[in-house]
Amino acid sequence: MLQLIKKKIKLPSNITIILKVYLLALTIFFIFRCILFFSEWHRIDNTISISDILYAFWMGIRFDTVICGYILLLSYLLLTIHFIWKKGKLLLNFIFYFTFILFSIAFLVCTADIPYFKQFFSRFSITAFEWADHPKFVIKMIIQEPRYWMYIIPYAIVLIIFHKILRRIIFSNNIKEKTSIQSWTQIILSIVFIGVILLTIRGRIEKKSPIRVGTAYFCNNPFLNQLGLNPNFTLIQSILDKLKEENKPIKLIADEIAIANVQRYLNINNPDSVYPVLRKHKKIDSLPETKSNIIIVIMESMSAAKTGIHGNNDNLTPFLDSIAKHSYYFENAYTAGIHTFNGIFSTLFSYPAIFKKHPMKGSFIPKFHGIATSLKQHGYSTIYFTTHDGQFDNVEGFLLANDFEKVVSQKDYPSQKIKTTLGVPDDFMFEFSIPILNELHKKGKPFFSVFLTASDHGPYYIPEYFKPKPSDIKKQIVEYADYSLKKFFHLAKQQSWYNNTLFVFIADHGAPLSAIYELSLDYNHTPLIFYHPNLIKHPKIYSKMAGQIDVFPSIMGFLNLPFDNYTLGIDLFHEERPYIYFNADDKYGVIDQNWLLIVRENNTVAGLFKYKEKDLKNYENEFPDVVEQMKKYGESNIQTFQYLLKKKKI
Repeated sequence: MLQLIKKKIKLPSNITIILKVYLLALTIFFIFRCILFFSEWHRIDNTISISDILYAFWMGIRFDTVICGYILLLSYLLLTIHFIWKKGKLLLNFIFYFTFILFSIAFLVCTADIPYFKQFFSRFSITAFEWADHPKFVIKMIIQEPRYWMYIIPYAIVLIIFHKILRRIIFSNNIKEKTSIQSWTQIILSIVFIGVILLTIRGRIEKKSPIRVGTAYFCNNPFLNQLGLNPNFTLIQSILDKLKEENKPIKLIADEIAIANVQRYLNINNPDSVYPVLRKHKKIDSLPETKSNIIIVIMESMSAAKTGIHGNNDNLTPFLDSIAKHSYYFENAYTAGIHTFNGIFSTLFSYPAIFKKHPMKGSFIPKFHGIATSLKQHGYSTIYFTTHDGQFDNVEGFLLANDFEKVVSQKDYPSQKIKTTLGVPDDFMFEFSIPILNELHKKGKPFFSVFLTASDHGPYYIPEYFKPKPSDIKKQIVEYADYSLKKFFHLAKQQSWYNNTLFVFIADHGAPLSAIYELSLDYNHTPLIFYHPNLIKHPKIYSKMAGQIDVFPSIMGFLNLPFDNYTLGIDLFHEERPYIYFNADDKYGVIDQNWLLIVRENNTVAGLFKYKEKDLKNYENEFPDVVEQMKKYGESNIQTFQYLLKKKKI
């Protein structure tokens, strides 16, 4: 019976051809990856396990499959047309040459990627064509460098072999025209197989994001993280990134003027010749004998306007209000942007937002000297917790490439605890983290842990065991978010590491609860709380201007940990800034104790306002000096960050 079914249900020739080409192309991609692996073997140390190496190669198969899917989709559709209507050998010839040419280009990129990686320690991207306006120079350079010929010759051999096998695959199949019921079965299979190819192009079956560069980053070895990438994928991604409107370079002010201004703002009198905003902190003779653990909680949408300490009378945040009274609290703190990716990046790496630009996405992941890097140099373990898909916004790959040793995300939680697309409820994430933090503590090292909550973001989910008081779901979810933080503290207090831990609370961004100006302050105004059970004896409210970008330097300053500050953030406990600036996609704001300046993306001033009085009058013309100073401060800092990013001085 089984043999009869096999005879009657036979894979159509169009599917078998594509599957064979898939296998052939994957084999060749695998060969190129092996060449790269063995040419960079010295980057593998004794701490790397065989399983990590195998996983990198498995990740490579996934990315190779994506590229194969893109190349073979049209070929498959044309083969399907041939299978159904039999268009003769002319169509097969077109399919053959079309497929051969595209894969020849893909293999050429793989060939060029090997010396490119040796030079730049990065997979092939659009930056390889930066010398395209000097073709004669580039050609001479290639011809005169014998090492490049080592890769051109294998490429030619691969191309010859690929040509012969591809021709045999496509032309040796006898595709017969059929009119029986079996033909319709095969037509259905052919249609279903289109979905299979589209799935390989997506690269992931998770609900949220398709495969991306960050998916390949799974460990702390930067070479293995990049080994799994296909250079055609990174090249295409870099081209698409360059074409995006939000990634086009800004020109608010000349780079050299911006840098000079920022150096003055940061009191840099003798700038480093390579890193223009670097402030080297001198070694401290008396470091703390026992280093404090550090926990940062980045709270989803927790606008300052939602808290009682900022005048909200709905009593939605009793825990936060209570802990703020026993802490160092910054009442004039602002997030860098209005998106979660802004909040994560700016809190952990102390750089501002640049309008719509996504700092953690791209064809390659840059190495920053952020808080995890500095703390690892002081012997800390580093870990990040999120409730949902770690690949969303490319967070997991980005953090693993920047000295976070582990990212705990939706894949790590029990499936029955996942309630929405945002994963598990906040309180379960906190509960789940306690045994993990205990294990880190047992290692005898201090730990640094970051939590990103998600409850205060739709789709809203409130566990049945929590009974909210308000009837409005948006108020209920704030109350639940506060309850989750309280539960975390209740659990943490029972652990031996609690008394020696610095807790920092800040929002990823706020919410536009009120918007009397073109830019809603509630979207950026955030609680900023530093709480340490042992070290803070006299709580204090700071009125100085503060930003998300100041969290990292301020933690290091508070704990007396020396570090080299490559960022635009300051230590709020020992320094002050005249203004803080923040972004809202197509505009930015600059604010001090009295004034709010709003500047649009095209660098025109939208208005100068006395925001504390909620005064709608625009004072731009009456106080031109105030406008000039505030605007110069904002545009200089934003422009400087773009320069640092472009020149890799981060």
